[in-house]
Amino acid sequence: MNEFAGSNIVIIDDEPITVQRLTYALKKEGYLVEGFVSAKDALNAIAASRPHIIITDVRLQDADGVELMQRIKTMAPEAAIIVITGYASLEQAVEATKKGAFHYLAKPLQLEQLRSVIKEALEHVRENLRKDKLEQQLRKANAYGGIIGTSPAMRQIFKTIEQVAAVDCNVFIQGESGTGKELVAKAIHAKSPRVQNPFVSFNCGAFSEDLVTNELFGHEKEAFTGAVTTKLGLLETANGGTVFLDEVGEMPLSMQVKLLRVLQERVFYRVGGVRPIELDVRLISATNRDISSLIENGEFRKDLFYRLNVVTIEIPPLRERTEDIPLLVNHFIEKATQKFGRNIKKITQEFLSPLESYPFPGNVRELENIIERAVVLNKDGVLGINDLPADISGGAEDGYEPTADGYSLKHLEKDHIMSVYQRTGYNQSETAKILGISRTTLWRKLRDMKLLNKTGEKT
Repeated sequence: MNEFAGSNIVIIDDEPITVQRLTYALKKEGYLVEGFVSAKDALNAIAASRPHIIITDVRLQDADGVELMQRIKTMAPEAAIIVITGYASLEQAVEATKKGAFHYLAKPLQLEQLRSVIKEALEHVRENLRKDKLEQQLRKANAYGGIIGTSPAMRQIFKTIEQVAAVDCNVFIQGESGTGKELVAKAIHAKSPRVQNPFVSFNCGAFSEDLVTNELFGHEKEAFTGAVTTKLGLLETANGGTVFLDEVGEMPLSMQVKLLRVLQERVFYRVGGVRPIELDVRLISATNRDISSLIENGEFRKDLFYRLNVVTIEIPPLRERTEDIPLLVNHFIEKATQKFGRNIKKITQEFLSPLESYPFPGNVRELENIIERAVVLNKDGVLGINDLPADISGGAEDGYEPTADGYSLKHLEKDHIMSVYQRTGYNQSETAKILGISRTTLWRKLRDMKLLNKTGEKT
């Protein structure tokens, strides 16, 4: 079966027998074909039908083939033009190719060769149309600070961003690691009346309790040993703008009390200070943990959560919006080619298909890493299945079973991981934390050990 059946083709040649022969042959292939011996009639048809392929002689009675080609390209820029030529006009055909014709074929035409060139041209047209569509979607996505997506879930997030940006309320963002929580926070700030003032990001899980206090509130000169100058805290430097508290679920309880007091009174003091400083910031908080469980276990204050959570935005994991993957792939390839100075000419379906069925425990961040790796290691400018990691393409070997000589190191590793995994009640985040590895690394090990199925669920 012809995968391109139904594609529109226009044939232009001032020899009626050539037009009839080609029209008949290509219709048998399943194409929609119109044939013309007049350039004028052909142009009218092209304007009306916007064909995918135009096959034209370079020498016509009522037009010069090269000039005609240039007129066609203004009317149907997405179409591929194949020029046909006799020996005497070979030079014109070469000129036409230099000016944008997809291919040229010499008369007498060999139908098998023409069929092959048409399929190549249609593949070229389809790829260009796909790129154009993705570029349009990417241009639209830039309105949201580079958050990429056209799925229903992402469209709802964009709608929520628009709604909350104009209202000066605190926002709580919930989502797994790598889903783009900070991008959403930046988009809210960018669309808010505070856009001309600072956006300051702070990772609550990256500092000890004393350092959290110092980073957020600052300190006075000589407030403690080593404080040789006054330091402004992040809240003070962000006054008038937006503060993004990432991993807020990791904030120590004593610091939660201090932050709650600040939110209630809208003033704070530098460490060692006695002068109150008025606070005028919007707080956007985020966590990848189950905040309800943290509150239930006494690890996060319910009253602070109510202060931070005026509006909640739930960011779906990438596995729940797989229709966005081709768009994200195109976006990350464009970024990576610019970053590393590489040239990727084509993305094959063999490259895309495994990505569309892979559950991405590391979400969008993991996808970007995979694309960067593929772009850096690619040699021919065409991304195929061999450019993917073996555990995604299906080429990984597990090596976790006992050998004839006893237990291998990988088998012992499997036993240890499984023991911790069971002890945490199959909680991947807790298991990864105990093992001292990232959640993505754990997921891949579980997958290789056949302890997860392809959707990422426990087997």
